[in-house]
Amino acid sequence: MSEAASVSRLAESPVKLGLKENWQQFALLVLINAFVGGMVGIERTVVPLIGADEFGIVSTTLIVSFIVSFGVIKAFANLVSGQLADVWGRKRVLVLGWLFGLPVPFMIIWAPSWEWVIAANVLLGVNQGLAWSMTVIMKVDLVGPKSRGLAVGLNEFAGYLAVGVTAFLTGYVASQYGLRPVPIYLGIGYAIVGTVLSILLVRDTRDHVRLEASSHSQQSAPISFREVFALTSFRDRNLFAASQAGLVNNLNDGMSWGIFPLFFASFGLGVERIGILKAIYPATWGILQIATGPLSDRWGRKGLIVAGMWVQAAGLFLTAATARFEWWIVGSLLLGLGTAMVYPSLIAAVSDASHPTWRARSLSVYRFWRDLGYAIGALSAGLIADRFGLSWAITSIAALTFLSGALYWRLGKDANYSIQPLNPPRSAVMVRTSGDKQYMEANELRERLKRGEELILIDVRSTAEFDSGHVDGAINIPEGELAARIGEIPSDATIVTVCTLGGARSCGAAEQLRGLGYSNALPLRGGACGWQEDRDPE
Repeated sequence: MSEAASVSRLAESPVKLGLKENWQQFALLVLINAFVGGMVGIERTVVPLIGADEFGIVSTTLIVSFIVSFGVIKAFANLVSGQLADVWGRKRVLVLGWLFGLPVPFMIIWAPSWEWVIAANVLLGVNQGLAWSMTVIMKVDLVGPKSRGLAVGLNEFAGYLAVGVTAFLTGYVASQYGLRPVPIYLGIGYAIVGTVLSILLVRDTRDHVRLEASSHSQQSAPISFREVFALTSFRDRNLFAASQAGLVNNLNDGMSWGIFPLFFASFGLGVERIGILKAIYPATWGILQIATGPLSDRWGRKGLIVAGMWVQAAGLFLTAATARFEWWIVGSLLLGLGTAMVYPSLIAAVSDASHPTWRARSLSVYRFWRDLGYAIGALSAGLIADRFGLSWAITSIAALTFLSGALYWRLGKDANYSIQPLNPPRSAVMVRTSGDKQYMEANELRERLKRGEELILIDVRSTAEFDSGHVDGAINIPEGELAARIGEIPSDATIVTVCTLGGARSCGAAEQLRGLGYSNALPLRGGACGWQEDRDPE
């Protein structure tokens, strides 16, 4: 089927973008992600204590090894999830994730040694990397660009509220019936129900992606996974800023998962009260994302991300510096508040900076770096705790979290692609909220070039169009290749984008460049044709 025929078919199909238009599937995915989160919640309170009490493990580093195995495997499952989703479809990857999760609670219940717990967390990492990734990606697919923050906020609300509720329930049940097997029965229910719902009721969302891509103002040329990995990891400053912040965010979460139960127990706190503290943090995180996700759509991502990282750091410093249950509650609340500000905003920021045709892969790379933080946080905190004590482990991670927020403040920018029109007419005028001028006029460009100012002219048309005639001195980077070739453009350059008539392509390219950190980017009014008509008489 040709591209034109495919677009026509989508236009005539019942597929629509929006939360209201897709509320039934959206609500189903919210429920399913609650079960995905519950699978992690069964481990938050009791598993570190199983290692210390039932298997007699003294080394903190060895106890947190189950989090290291979970984090590494989840990170790599995230990395392949986007590629698999584009090739196999979102639903198949979701179901596959649940099939890996089914044995996990049984392995923890019957584990004769700590190695079994570590093996169970390898499977749990695959489950989380595939299933959670798909619930996020599918919700973003369904709602379209205008409500990404809301979609992510609701997704993470369901998942992390379930983590918190399950952490509390397992702590309470463990105080009554012991660490195993009764508290883990919840996990069996989550795994079975989540698998059945995913198989029977979930529908794939790839048609929603095609619909959004067909009406997108910035059509993208095919881009390889290697290029997406490079863009998300280091070449695009917005995506790099998000990736490092995501890594540090989950680094402190991995630390809290393994270290907090041992830290609280070292002060004589019982398992039930430890369960309360372990529940407050993810429950606060989960509930508040209902508000912080939509707020990021209105206020922008950057402020919430930076402030959230610093609030997390404050919560960690407070926890390490005090020895009272009441102050630990405040620390847990701060940690949950800060994470709620950061988590949906980061995913939405990555979605903003990624074209629909490679957004799933970009999100998978971001989630790779983010969830690698579990392993790095647990391992580094365990080593620090064994050498200097539990308080020093928490304090060190708090300092790193503060620095990560400062780095995002320096590098991150609000792309806000979500407020740009999806399909402007070819002669559309780009609207900028900053109040700056909207175009570079041909006469002004000519004068500035005569004065010898250093300007970079980028012709964003196809190679054939460029070869048929172009502005002297312009370089040809087709619009769809901008993100992949961004390394060719100096970061402090003044850029003028050129298309044939100064319409959607040059406007979209300038907007894309500003989102990638090039603040001095404007389209040439009238494009190559206007430049020719307005040239000086000879």
